[in-house]
Parts: sequence; structure tokens; C-alpha cells
Amino acid sequence: MKVITSIQEMQQYMKSLKLEGKTIGFVPTMGYLHEGHLTLINKARSENDVLAVSIFVNPLQFGPNEDFDSYPRDFESDRKLAENNGVDVLFHPSTEEMYPTKMSLTAVVHSRINVLCGRQRNGHFDGVATVLVKLFNIVQPDRAYFGLKDAQQVAVVDGLITDFNFPITLVPVAIVREEDGLAKSSRNVNLTPQERLESTKLYESLQMAKREIEKGQRNPKVIEELIKKHITGHTSGVIDYVEMYRYPELDELSELKGRIIIALAVKFTKARLIDNITFDV
Repeated sequence: MKVITSIQEMQQYMKSLKLEGKTIGFVPTMGYLHEGHLTLINKARSENDVLAVSIFVNPLQFGPNEDFDSYPRDFESDRKLAENNGVDVLFHPSTEEMYPTKMSLTAVVHSRINVLCGRQRNGHFDGVATVLVKLFNIVQPDRAYFGLKDAQQVAVVDGLITDFNFPITLVPVAIVREEDGLAKSSRNVNLTPQERLESTKLYESLQMAKREIEKGQRNPKVIEELIKKHITGHTSGVIDYVEMYRYPELDELSELKGRIIIALAVKFTKARLIDNITFDV
């Protein structure tokens, strides 16, 4: 596995691979790799000649109340995991390498952001879009892999690739779940034993909602109330939101038709859990 920290070296190396006719799969990360990342890595590994992974904690996507400095980092562990999972190129630039001077131009995301978690994270997706423009130009991938655990981010990346005409195929990867259905997350360790038992009701409520739609229910408000009732009746968690939108546009639903997302966020004592399902009606 090749580890590269220089933008210029990375661009030159990736260009040489492209000239050889190699297909490049890319998984951008902020490091501290876990099973969700490895699922993306393994899928990308199976579909491309070359697998590139970036590890860069991007300061532009941290809000004023989010501590960039305390974000978990463990490069040595990440390096070993990447190598053991077939990564060919690990791009690990410093903040100074990515942002040597104050940016004179950044990306601003206008849609798909004022719903779900994005409603509470002003400027977050601008930072995500800006760093991805840089990374896509540096890595020059054929395919880019993102997890549907953060379905809103996938929607924003879809818009970015389309609007800026990047010659990249976006590959959304399904949520990795525990055997009982709970979406895997580093936050799950913060649940109490009782909360861990209750947490399965989140995915259960989404499945119930999907079944009701399949039976013919077409009123989004009825579906949302069904989910809320199931969660409040079976857990001690506090619902942050339960919302349904057209996907990936994240537009309001006038009717249940086409591809939709049902997403939720629930706060437990020391963990805020998110989950979602997307499907065609």
C-alpha cells in the first residue's frame, strides 16, 4: 500500500494510473476507521482496479460548537486497517497541505440541506462540498463510495457530482446493521443496556412504516405518526425528528410516489441515533 501526503504527488500518481487504463474507486473518510468504512472499502475493492482512500479531518465542516481538535484520530490503526483490507493508495494530507492559504472560493450548497440533521448544522455541507471538490480533483476517481447511514450527505454528493459535471459514478452503500437491526455506529457504545434493547425499535418502526405504505397508505403524516407512536411507546428516547421526503432531492412529498426516504433521529441519555430507509413506491 502506498501512503501519500502531498497533493501534487497524489495527482501525478493517480494520473499515471488513469493513463494505464486503470479504474479507480475512492472512499473519502475522516479516519478513525470502523466497520462502516470497511464495508465501503470492500465494495470499492471489488469493483475497481485501484482503491484509493483518503484520511483527512476537514476543518471546514465543523461548526462553532463542534470541536475540530478533539475529533478522534488514530492514523497508525487506520493505516493497518487500510492495508489489511486491500487499499492501494492512502491519501493522508495535513490541514496545511489542503488549505495552505485562506480559501478565495468555496462551495455553497443551496438545496437538500435545510431538513433532517442539516437543519441544525449551518454551513456543514458547504464544508463537505468544498473538500470533496478538492478531493475529486486530486484523486480523479471513476467511482466514489458513500454510506447511506448519512443519506443526506449522499444526497448532497449526488447534487455536487451532477451540478459540477464530475465524471464520477456515485455508489451509495447500504447501512450496516447489527443482527437485531440497529444501524451500526460508534455512538452505540454510549447506550445503557436498557437503551440498547430499546434501540431496535427505531429500525422496527421504519419497517412498520414501509409495510403500511406497501398496503396502500399514502398519507405521509399518518406514516410519520405511526413511527412516532411506536418509538414513544417502546423506548425512553426523545424523538428529534421523523421525516419523509422525495429522494435524493429531499423535497417535500405532496404524494407518496417515486423514490422516498423515511428518516429519524432519537436522543437517548448519552447517544443520538439516526436511521433511515429509502425505497420506491
